[in-house]
Amino acid sequence: MSAENKMGIMPVNKLLITMSVPIMLSMIVQALYNIVDSIFVSMVSENALTAVSLAFPVQILMIAAAVGTGVGMNSFLSRSLGAKDYDAVNRTANAGFVLSWLGSLVFILIGIFGAEAFFSSQTDITEIVSYGRDYLSIVCIFSFGVFNQVLAERLLVSTGRTVYSMITQIVGAVVNLILDPIMIFGLLGFPRMEVAGAAIATVIGEIVAAAVGLYINHRVNKEIKISPASVKNAFLKPDWKIIGQIYAVGLPAIVMQSIGSLMVYVFNRILLDFTPTAATVFGAYFKLQSFIFMPVFGLNNGMVPIISYNYGARHKDRIVKTIKLSLVYAAGFMLLGIALFNFIPDKLLGLFNPSPEMLDIGVTALRIISVHYCFAGFSIVLVSVFQALGNGVYSLCVSVARQLLVLLPSAWLFSLSGELSSVWWSFPVAEFVSLACCLFFIRAIYRAKIKYLAPSANIHHMTEVNAG
Repeated sequence: MSAENKMGIMPVNKLLITMSVPIMLSMIVQALYNIVDSIFVSMVSENALTAVSLAFPVQILMIAAAVGTGVGMNSFLSRSLGAKDYDAVNRTANAGFVLSWLGSLVFILIGIFGAEAFFSSQTDITEIVSYGRDYLSIVCIFSFGVFNQVLAERLLVSTGRTVYSMITQIVGAVVNLILDPIMIFGLLGFPRMEVAGAAIATVIGEIVAAAVGLYINHRVNKEIKISPASVKNAFLKPDWKIIGQIYAVGLPAIVMQSIGSLMVYVFNRILLDFTPTAATVFGAYFKLQSFIFMPVFGLNNGMVPIISYNYGARHKDRIVKTIKLSLVYAAGFMLLGIALFNFIPDKLLGLFNPSPEMLDIGVTALRIISVHYCFAGFSIVLVSVFQALGNGVYSLCVSVARQLLVLLPSAWLFSLSGELSSVWWSFPVAEFVSLACCLFFIRAIYRAKIKYLAPSANIHHMTEVNAG
């Protein structure tokens, strides 16, 4: 009989830290890469930085498809592990491979046929369109790298091997950081490729990370059995029940993050009516805020399999303690973000070689937007709790309310004042509404799924045997 996974027996605080810290570190490295990448691009010109900023909605969409599929696979796979259903574990992993490759195919087509049209819909500045087309085409056509990287990492996280997940992310980010200046500025005999060079460095880093992640899974992830033959069989004979379970959580997660893509696109359009520099500031803000949000996302990535596993194993106390600890840690990161964005906003923006106009707009923007951090940490954790328990629709409802029903309409209304600084206040307004929705849903899900949870006789017996 298989021994109990550490997610069911290790003390919760130690488990959460053990699971989350490696992912946090890897995501901080990712955030560092994002900032350094933009710093190098800003050395080309402000238009180059604007082009990369305007490409962000499609990159969000790509990551949404990859991560959403991974979240759905992660949630169901961890619950299956907790319930000791190893056949479902393997079928879920194989289905994840097939779905990831199909997802990357969609973005390959976008990169070939849609990149220039996307940029032309936002601006008529020729240099920005040219830079943006080159960057986005490369990132999309080689999207199989990020899809397979995310898949490999989620398989490792699902079984509690977050240190190995950290290794794959760090390897990809380091490769990217090394190649960025070489490809952008034409060092060591390479031609100067500017923005296209940044895109090439990005996709090479993703492909290397995917290769390392898949190799590590093959070597150490013994709880999951994957082979080329099983993946081929999953493609030729899709297991619609498993796919349905994956997308019961994954599809709302994809739609939720895709809404983020739409939000950034429309918000950029509102900002461009004031000045292209405002859109550049918005892009710089997203790079900077990743240093605050990435650790919380890392915390969530460690939290989700713990909750999913213990829900499958029917360990109520462990679920509740995991949620409480996650909320406390997330609040701490958000307080740090408020302090940084209020006390040294000029120093943070100084990383991007800003013009006086960009610095003037950006200092005000960072201070106002950071107000929403008071609520954001709680919302982010609770949304992930919904996903871990298989209620991805709740997460979707929160995202729709925050970004489509509140943030964009309020941003448009504030823009009518003619004051750019007013537009930034849409973030605190939207986050307050988001938290209210989260509190309503967590109360409902607690009553429906957690409050009366008790160990089944079978699982209780298994735990006693394993402990003996």
